Amino acid sequence: MSHLIVGPGAMGRLLALHLAERHRVVLLGRRCLPRYQILTTPEGERRRRCLECLTPASLEELDTADLTAVHLVTKAYAAEAALATLAPHLPNDTPLILWQNGFDVQPRLTRHRRGPTLCATTTEGAYSSGDEVVVHAGRGRTWIGHLDGQYSALTATLASTLTAVGIDTLAVDDIRVRLWHKLAVNAAINPLVARFRIRNGQLRDRAFRPMVDAIIEEVAAIMAAEAIPPPVQGFPALVWDVVAATADNRASMLQDVLAYRPTEHDAILMPLLRAAREKGLDAPHLSALHQQLDARQFPGKE
Repeated sequence: MSHLIVGPGAMGRLLALHLAERHRVVLLGRRCLPRYQILTTPEGERRRRCLECLTPASLEELDTADLTAVHLVTKAYAAEAALATLAPHLPNDTPLILWQNGFDVQPRLTRHRRGPTLCATTTEGAYSSGDEVVVHAGRGRTWIGHLDGQYSALTATLASTLTAVGIDTLAVDDIRVRLWHKLAVNAAINPLVARFRIRNGQLRDRAFRPMVDAIIEEVAAIMAAEAIPPPVQGFPALVWDVVAATADNRASMLQDVLAYRPTEHDAILMPLLRAAREKGLDAPHLSALHQQLDARQFPGKE
């Protein structure tokens, strides 16, 4: 079995390094990374793997004959362009798994692409330490499925493959709801840790906890208006459980801020703000966070 990982950031390489224990893995990125990659586990163990790495200029070298799946693990804002670059080299029946945050690009790609397109959402925590090391900062759970509940056999196979290499994964027929739940978690954690440049666990501090609770309250109201069922434990418990499980993690949006890269604040916050406007709900905390991150990304923007 062969897996192509498009987008070798922290999550992409975490996925690649786990899959490489049993399968052939190829990374596709804008630039080549060192062939030997190191995974630091939550227990502090260091695992070294050799990974093949391609760039758009070397895509002709990609052998698609035994390609089991393509994992699109780019940032949400880069997903469509990355897929457009890859599409001429990709058979239509090759399964594509979308790993993006937010709930913006997934419906568009699912509608427009011929062939099986699944969505994945995860609470695994990871961050990069240079070009050679990925730190697995917190174990979580991953869910995978099709937005309309199709391809159940394929979904079950891929979930088993990921679970077998240490990424605990469930095949579900309600991935749309799971994506909205992940959106709630991302909205409550990522913008705040990016704004204040703190690790996830610091959100439990007295200075930040009320901010998180205010965001959760706004998100829960939007979810209710959109008829998205809450998680069994409720949105507050869901968010705080993730904060605890990934306490040492530097969220992806924080990593982007520290590296002076664009952030995914639109993909995470805009679906919620659009839904709030459509339902006539006020979301002042979400709106303020979006404006603050927008101003950082586009200095001088009003």
